[in-house]
Amino acid sequence: MHFVDKAFARRLEAAEDVAQVRYARFYQQLRPEIGAAAEEICGGHMAFAGVGSPIGRAIGLGLDGPVSLADLGRMEGFYRSHQAPAQIDITPLHDPSLWELLRARGYMMAELNNVLYRPLNPRETLPASPSSVMVRPGHLEEAGELACIAERSFFPDGGAPKGLVEVLAAMYQIEGALPFVAEVEGKAVACSAGMAIPEHGIFSLFGAGTLPEFRGRGLQSALLRARLENAASHAGCQYAVVVTRGNTTSQRNCERLGFRLAYTKATLMRELK
Repeated sequence: MHFVDKAFARRLEAAEDVAQVRYARFYQQLRPEIGAAAEEICGGHMAFAGVGSPIGRAIGLGLDGPVSLADLGRMEGFYRSHQAPAQIDITPLHDPSLWELLRARGYMMAELNNVLYRPLNPRETLPASPSSVMVRPGHLEEAGELACIAERSFFPDGGAPKGLVEVLAAMYQIEGALPFVAEVEGKAVACSAGMAIPEHGIFSLFGAGTLPEFRGRGLQSALLRARLENAASHAGCQYAVVVTRGNTTSQRNCERLGFRLAYTKATLMRELK
């Protein structure tokens, strides 16, 4: 496994950084009235894809060099122009001076996530999936169906935010997205996606969801195996990267297949002022 220093953390952060940029650019074409946008800043990017969207944070900045008060002002101005709170992801590898700047400006903790990674080896043989599960590549025209699966996995009892299916569907349609589907008896019941980011040597894993009534059958592990096999075939990709909440089935499934915790990162937020 690779020692996690600041340079390697920048590569790992690209898993979400690059995906967000591609999402914002796609969503701007899909829903131009939303005003989705992405801009480079301090070695990373700040992205916006709608107020309340799960896509829309500043990621990767400050791992290649310092972040100044003026840089933070520019970032806050970007989000203010979209009538959205400023959000930024911070890792333990960031310089303490950035934490101090954010604290002084009143940023508060919004969430914590674990970043896990795993080496890729095209000669590796992974454990077989259950015979009752068939995993196949997804298709562009299935994005809406996959989004419905993901929505039900996040909100099994209903109550999902209005328009969430459209937001999730775009995730499976962005540039470079490789969706996968798990079927049981010919029915699509679980999904996930991946994306090769060879300029950083990584393969990003995201978009996982399973219908509640089909949980506990090894579907996400089967989808993980399929994506790892696909990832290992991409030239330039050395590591698979996934971001999960702590103490979840997702993290447990990943660790069973050889993923290692790189660090826990925080999303900090400053309300619109």
